[in-house]
Amino acid sequence: MFDLTATTKTSVYTCPANTTALIKTIQVTNIDSGNQELESFVTDSSNSDAEHEIAHVTIASKTVDNIAKGTIVLEAGDVLKLQAATANKIAGIISLVEIDF
Repeated sequence: MFDLTATTKTSVYTCPANTTALIKTIQVTNIDSGNQELESFVTDSSNSDAEHEIAHVTIASKTVDNIAKGTIVLEAGDVLKLQAATANKIAGIISLVEIDF
């Protein structure tokens, strides 16, 4: 679970060593009375920590959205980050499966 209390990129999940993670959903809730913008990024640890934007959404007031439109595969060391345009307006939960090897 997460609560975005700042407008900076916030690491919400880091894939552990010797693990592959399958992110099934990133459920986000706009707890504010106005529309809120949200971006998500993945840092690829196997590519010199290259960062890739994977979603940019506007979430309507008091609504819920799944910003993972398909399974997201993360390798060991990869990081999922979220960035809200306004602090303290977005909360949510990530559903995933970790596969240890």
